[in-house]
Amino acid sequence: MSTPVQQYVPEERQVLTPPAKRRRFSRSARVRFTNRMFTYYFWFSILALCLVLGLVIFFIGKTALLTFRDISFADFFLSFNWTPEEEHYGAAAFIINTLSLTALTLALAVPVSVGLAVLIAEIAPGWLKNAMRPILDLLVGVPSIVYGYLGLTVLIPFLRRLSGENLGDGLLAAALVLALMVLPTICRISDDAISAVPKKYREAAYAMGSTRLQVMMRVVIPAAGRGIIAAVIMGMTRAIGETMAVVMVIGNTAQLAKSLFTPASVLTSNIVMQISNVEFDSTWNYALHMMAFLLLIISFVLILFIRYLGRKGREQA
Repeated sequence: MSTPVQQYVPEERQVLTPPAKRRRFSRSARVRFTNRMFTYYFWFSILALCLVLGLVIFFIGKTALLTFRDISFADFFLSFNWTPEEEHYGAAAFIINTLSLTALTLALAVPVSVGLAVLIAEIAPGWLKNAMRPILDLLVGVPSIVYGYLGLTVLIPFLRRLSGENLGDGLLAAALVLALMVLPTICRISDDAISAVPKKYREAAYAMGSTRLQVMMRVVIPAAGRGIIAAVIMGMTRAIGETMAVVMVIGNTAQLAKSLFTPASVLTSNIVMQISNVEFDSTWNYALHMMAFLLLIISFVLILFIRYLGRKGREQA
């Protein structure tokens, strides 16, 4: 006796029983409800972030602008005299020291970071790449106070012996500590940028008779230039905003650094050393908020520049 063969009926022509219809509609409703909830959640997160950011900018900016109610714009930005006890709030020394420290930090960190990134991405064997990348990722997460403690206990005594005087706190010590801090960040981002260069660029250069050094210097590094610049700016942002490590090694003296071994102070160190000693409704407090507002503006400008480089890179890809 032969087994009857069931005829295939397309899904759209199948007649669903009421329970099957209810299950299908119920599942579709759950999917729509879940999608709607995630959409609301994402919009709420974006609005909350914008609200917090706006409140931070408003509060710091509003308090900072009160500085010019009591002193002039020129007295704050052009004067080197910072003696709050005598009602002098010149921040020029801190601004110049901050820019000098950042420039010195990048001068020390960028050549080593980019060179190490080229080594990892282009030259090192696989086992060395697999060892170096996790180590650099680990160094990125080391707390800044650890670097500051090493600078205080190891670097400064060494600089004092090197200089032959009782001088060690200053821009050089701070720059060396910051260079060690930003080196892993610049190196890893540069490594990713170099590794993202298409292989066909290298093959075309080799086909034209270029040496390995010429390929790296004239093809790979220029092609990864935007990513390397973004890495440098990320390192610059961290160097400008770093506080604890700088406080521990720079000397915290309100004066313009006349040498690499002169104790000095930058915007971040001056804020953290004095903010707890001032009255809220005072020009001294307003001036410190103005320094914080300057740091905020610098950070925003650098981040926007990174976004611009990323967008231009995607357009050219």
